Amino acid sequence: KSGNFSQDARGRWYCNLVCEVPRSQGRGRDDIGGKTHVRRLSPCAPPSQRQDNWGVSQQPAPAADPIRADLDKQAVDVAAMFDTVAKRYDIVNDILSLGQTRLWRRAVLNAVNPAVGDVVLDLAAGTGTSSEPIHERGATVIPCDFSLGMLRVGRQRLPHLPFVAGDGMHLPFAENTFDAVTISFGLRNIQDTRAGLAELLRVTRPGGRIVVCEFSQPTWSPFRTLYMEYLMKALPAIAEKTSSNPGAYVYLAESIREWPAQHQLAEMIREIGWTKVRWRNLTGGIVALHVGIKPSA
Repeated sequence: KSGNFSQDARGRWYCNLVCEVPRSQGRGRDDIGGKTHVRRLSPCAPPSQRQDNWGVSQQPAPAADPIRADLDKQAVDVAAMFDTVAKRYDIVNDILSLGQTRLWRRAVLNAVNPAVGDVVLDLAAGTGTSSEPIHERGATVIPCDFSLGMLRVGRQRLPHLPFVAGDGMHLPFAENTFDAVTISFGLRNIQDTRAGLAELLRVTRPGGRIVVCEFSQPTWSPFRTLYMEYLMKALPAIAEKTSSNPGAYVYLAESIREWPAQHQLAEMIREIGWTKVRWRNLTGGIVALHVGIKPSA
């Protein structure tokens, strides 16, 4: 698979995704087995004006003072905050979750259930840790994030993945592009949750699926109380020792505390237009996995 550019009759440039799928391995949703298949992804700047093939600057990130976002979740603030923690982000997450992130990523992968021939959007992909297992299943995965710092680290570690810079409320992809869309621990960071869910619906093909993995509320009351104490006290203290920007993890704790419960998020997903919405709890409800289907045309 690779990326290239084309121009329409009105002179607009588009970024295309090109992939070749063996017929014997295709899932049968598209007549693309055994031949090259091109999907037009999004309008973009002319190639001569782009920073690189996938919209991520190859210049080193400027030095930045530690910054934390507020709960109004201004995109520029959230992106800048994640830029400051990008290099150690995956390691710190493993520490703070006591190793549970690997279990959660495995659950996401099984829910997405990617196959050869699928094109999958991994929104809020960060450094691509959640994207690589999808790629290993033979699907074409597009890791997308609005933190250029995260994308730079991802490109260094996983140069074979086509990282794309994009805002969750204004995705740079055409309608009905993806067989599945997934977002792990990122929906909470989009300023307008409903707008983010609507954008994911727009870019998903009819019959395609959404998988949302997000922090939630533990279901057992005594454990919920203990967990909230950990979030507000222990987590920032641990982050102080392990992260380049401990303030980012204060934001993390505050945003988790304000996030809707499992049933409330499920209802929101339904209201946007997804069908067959259901969820299951992971690690006692610390994390919830929501899935849904885009109605067929």
